[in-house]
Order: sequence, then C-alpha cells, then structure tokens
Amino acid sequence: MSNYLDNDVKFVAGVGEARAKLLERELGIRTVGDLLQHYPFRYIDRTRIYRIGEVTEAAALSYVQLRARITGISYAGAGRKRRFTACAQDQTGQVELVWFQGIKWIEKRVEVGREYLVFGRPSFYRGELQMAHPELETIEQALSRKAESGMQGIYPSTEGLGKVLGAKGLYQIVCNAWALAKEHIADPLPESVRIRYGLVPLREAYYNIHFPQSQEALRQAQYRLKFDELLGVQLNIQQRRTERLAKSNGFLFPRVGGVFNTFYTEKLPFPLTGAQKRVIREIRQDTVTGYQMNRLLQGDVGSGKTLVALMSMLLAVDNGYQACMMAPTEILARQHYATITRLMEGMDVGVAILTGASKARERKKALEGIASGEVDILIGTHALIEDRVQFANLGFVVIDEQHRFGVEQRARLWTKNERPPHILVMTATPIPRTLAMTLYGDLDVSVIDELPPGRRPIKTVHYTDAARLRLFGFMKQEIRKGRQVYVVYPLIKESEAMDYKDLTDGYEAISRDFPLPEYVTAICHGKMKPADKEESMRQFKSGEADILVATSVIEVGVDVPNATVMVIESAERFGLSQLHQLRGRVGRGGEQSYCILMSGEKLSRESRARLEAMCQTNDGFQLAELDLKLRGAGDINGTQQSGMAFDLKIASPTADVQILTLTRDAAAELLAADRTLSAPEHRGLEALRRRYSGREEIDFSRIS
Repeated sequence: MSNYLDNDVKFVAGVGEARAKLLERELGIRTVGDLLQHYPFRYIDRTRIYRIGEVTEAAALSYVQLRARITGISYAGAGRKRRFTACAQDQTGQVELVWFQGIKWIEKRVEVGREYLVFGRPSFYRGELQMAHPELETIEQALSRKAESGMQGIYPSTEGLGKVLGAKGLYQIVCNAWALAKEHIADPLPESVRIRYGLVPLREAYYNIHFPQSQEALRQAQYRLKFDELLGVQLNIQQRRTERLAKSNGFLFPRVGGVFNTFYTEKLPFPLTGAQKRVIREIRQDTVTGYQMNRLLQGDVGSGKTLVALMSMLLAVDNGYQACMMAPTEILARQHYATITRLMEGMDVGVAILTGASKARERKKALEGIASGEVDILIGTHALIEDRVQFANLGFVVIDEQHRFGVEQRARLWTKNERPPHILVMTATPIPRTLAMTLYGDLDVSVIDELPPGRRPIKTVHYTDAARLRLFGFMKQEIRKGRQVYVVYPLIKESEAMDYKDLTDGYEAISRDFPLPEYVTAICHGKMKPADKEESMRQFKSGEADILVATSVIEVGVDVPNATVMVIESAERFGLSQLHQLRGRVGRGGEQSYCILMSGEKLSRESRARLEAMCQTNDGFQLAELDLKLRGAGDINGTQQSGMAFDLKIASPTADVQILTLTRDAAAELLAADRTLSAPEHRGLEALRRRYSGREEIDFSRIS
C-alpha cells in the first residue's frame, strides 16, 4: 500500500495538532491509513426523516432524524449546571432539545421560527420526548450538502473523544481523509488472487465500508477487508511454520528405552484409551524427525492428558534429556507433582518441584538436581523461568493450560538450552479445530476425544429456584452416602443491577439448612487471604468439610475424587466453556456424579440454549462448536481476549471461519510458489504480512 497512507493524521482537514494527539491517545489513530481502517460498527439511514409522533420508546435506542420548526428557547440553572433548551415541533408533536455544553456556540445558530433537520438519539423523560446535544442543520444547508452515501457510519469512540468530536464530527474527518487518500490506495493482492476469490478492489472496499452505496456493496466491502486481515495473519503463521520445519534443529529421541517400557508394562494405573495411544504416537513421530516439535494437545476435562504428558517426558529421559512441566497455579503444580511422584515410585527417575512458594530446602534440592542432571523431570509454576534455573540438558517442555501464561514467560524456557526443546502445550478448554489453527498459530493439533474406561458420564440437570428444597434433599442424600458437594456462585458482592445469588447469602442459607455438627460447610473465593483459602481447600480435600461454597476460582485444577455433586447457582451467568470446566471438577472417582444448573425462571433464548446443551452432552468439543454458533463474533471460550495476537479491526476468527479457511488455503498456495514473497508481484502481500506480524508479547504461534 502506498506510503501516502502513512502521513500523519494531523494534515487531514478538521484534525490539526490537538485533535491528532487526542485521536492517538483515545483510539490509537496516528496516520491517514489508521483513520481509513477505523471502520463504522453500524450505519444510520440519513435519507429517512421521522415525524415526531413516530418516535416511540423503542426507537430511543438508536439515532433518528426529524424535520421540525423551533418554537421557543429558554435557559435554566447557573454556572456549570446551566442548560439551554429549544422547543421544536411538527404537525404530529413536539420535542425538547437540550444542551449542557457548548451553549455559546449553539445559541448563535438557533433561530426561533426557522425549520431544521434535527439529528440525535431520542429519550423520554416523564413521558416527554427529549434529545440531548442533537446536531442541527437548516433545511437550506441540508439541500445543498452532497452526501457520499445515504447511510452514515457510526464509528467506535470514547467518552474523552466524544466531548470534542461527536458522531458527525468523526464522520466528517473520515470524509476529509477519503478525499485526500482515494487516489493513493494501492491494492496488495495480485489480480489473480482477487479474481479467484471474487474480491472487489481495495479502493472500492474502503469507499463502501465508509460510504455504502447499497447493502450488497457494503457486504462485499466487509468481505474483502476481512479477507485481507485474515490472509495477513495466515501468511505469518504459515511462513513461521515453514521456517521452523526448514531448520533441522530438533532433538532426536530415537530410543524407546527401559524407563518408558517399564512404566508402560508395569506401572500404568489403567490401560490407555485409543485416543491416548494415538497422541503418544504423534508425539513420538515428531521427536524422530529432527524438527523441533510444537504441538497443542486438546483434551477434555479428565481425558488423561497428564498421563500422555508424563509418557512423553519419559521418552526424553530415555534419550538422556531432561523434561519440565509448567503449570499456571501452585495448586495445579503440587497436584501434578503428587501424581507424578506416585506413578514414578520405585523407578530410577528423579522428580523435583519448584514454585514461587518453595521453601529454601526444596528450592535448593531442585536447583542443584537439575543443574547436575540428577533431576530428570522438574515440575513447577513460572518460577521455572527464573534465570537461576539452569538445566543440564533440557529436551522436552510441557506447558499446562497455556492461555494462562504470557508468551514472554514461555519464550524464556527456550533459553534453558542451546537448542530449542520440544514443546507440548496442553489445554482443557476445547476449541473448534478451525479456531485452534488461528489462535495457536503454527502448533500442530492433537486431540484426546475419549474418556478413560470406568469414568461414568456426569448426569446434568437444570432446575429453577422453585426446586430448591428438592435440591437440598438430594445434597443431603449424597452426603449421607459419604460424598461431597461443590456449590458455585458467579458473584462475590451483591450487584444492584442484577438479581443474582450473592455468595455470602448463599453460604449463610446453606449453613442454616445444613447445620453443624451434622454438616460442615467451607467457603472459598478469590478475595480471601491465601492462607484462609488453602485451609478451606484442605478441609474439603481431606473430607472434613461436606460442602464447599465457592466462586469459579475452583474452575481449574482442583481434584477431589470424592466430590460427586456440582451445584452451579445462577448458571445462566456463565459461558458454556466455564460451565463445562466447572462440571469437570466432579466425576473424578468411580461413583456416579451430578451437575445441577440452578437458574431463575426468566431466561434469554441464548441462556436457555446453553443450559439445554449442557444437559444434552458431556462432549467439550460439541459444546465449543455450539458456543461458536451461539456467540458468533463474541469472545469464544475467552480465547480471543487472552490469545489473539493480531490486531484485527473487522475480521473475527470465530464468526468468519469460512473466510479463515479460504485464506489459509490461499496463504499456503502463495508461499508454496514464493516462500519469502520476494517476487515483484508479491510486494504488496509482503507488506500485508508485515502489518499483521503480531504483537510479540501475546503471539501464541511464536512460543519461540
């Protein structure tokens, strides 16, 4: 794209020095190109003029345009509270126009008896129609104005910017920027690509996104701009992958030796599922190619990912390398350590743990052991990336629940050896495959889609508040059998706006219905002191407490096999992914487990669909696909907010999966023909790739 678009935005008419600083601070807009890539989020029809009598409370949600005559003006208040009011009417009714700011400017432009086009957002106060800070234009001005389009874009803004540049002001500077830039827009895509994928030229796309000439022209403009963004992302991902595979610098694990075989034949707690065997084969295959492995392992809650990770680490040990496993929390790291030391009992494999809370003795033993090579497997939290942690020969790294780590933290594991170790990233948040390919960049994807034998599917039911007595009866019945119960709440403090059960109210109610000494109830939430939280968890884990009342802090990594009931209060408040994660906290022993979703009577269609889906399936992948359909461009499983490494203005990897698939194919084809995009006809593509090369600090695809 031409360098013209790199010109400072201050040169656009209506911007200037002060507004340029404001645009950069509030919206990150520095150049003319940035302004043209600031797209409207909706449009209003400026060709439609309402009669005052047609404006209802329903219309008060959006902007409207009226044609009315000013019949009188008045002032009220003093100083900062001073306001200017104009009454306007047509044959069907009247409206009160109010200004709290810019009074000196507006009073000179309002003339009693004159007819105006009034544009703004209506509201009703005590049944009377009002409009605060509307835009006014005389009928003569409106007739002489030649609009680019009858549909005016409404642009994302901020409170700070809105005080200086209203909706119309922002639209006007976009018009001015277009007038300057329209002859300087170069198309980055070769014509052959445009024709093949049915894309309009870039100049046409920019024009119709800001000034749509029709609904179809707008659809085509959006399609083209989304295609460019996702193609830029895919060119990066695939180029990195090609580069990684071009370097034969991965550690080789040719032997399947004594440690692996002894564990497999004598120590396995239960037979591996077909899916676990398949994934171990895929990892084994990666470690004999000579390339460095970068693999994402997706497995539902309780599918046996830890066992697969352990067996992969044993392959490294058999070949003379060390392995480490990085967990996001102290609780989870300790849990992995306890599991792995138990499984390694009686075997000649050194296992150590290192976390931020490690006592001096534990820390010293771990640091000396890994430096000397005595420790084969190190488990820990991000304490593993501290500079003083020096491995003798690190060859394999497992990262658990990867979206909880910043890339910088993960990248520092690379510095622990001269060559990059093999990387296995595990996540229990199922992500539809198409999405995983974008969010996780150049990672190969393995899936464990089978539960270990003997695990019974969790029964899930949805109750409303009317069934609370029935719920309490069921909880007592399970506790009498010696089982334990989780009760999870979405909020800690009561919210006036939302009628949801408050955790503390719930705790008190449960303590009343489940009194001491017959029942013991513990409480756990994010705002407690760490020591108190640990004590509550200890009581529940040891079986001293029958019920744990908690917020969703227990979502990841709490393992209490004796807990068989998960009650989720105000379940409509949680996303599908979170509900599924919470449900996975039960069903870890051999007993039948239950998940009970409690909600109010009134539910939105989407909330009802979510709760019904939870009752119908235990399959996290099916739920992830449904989440994708239900939430569309929203934040699927929280991954977009925490993981999108690319600055996308219009495309959404969740809503635009079809375009994503096409751009993946297009990128693969283009790079196969020209790996470095250095051919003259690909210069624009290389510029596009650079623009979407990702924000380093959270770029998932570059664990390196």
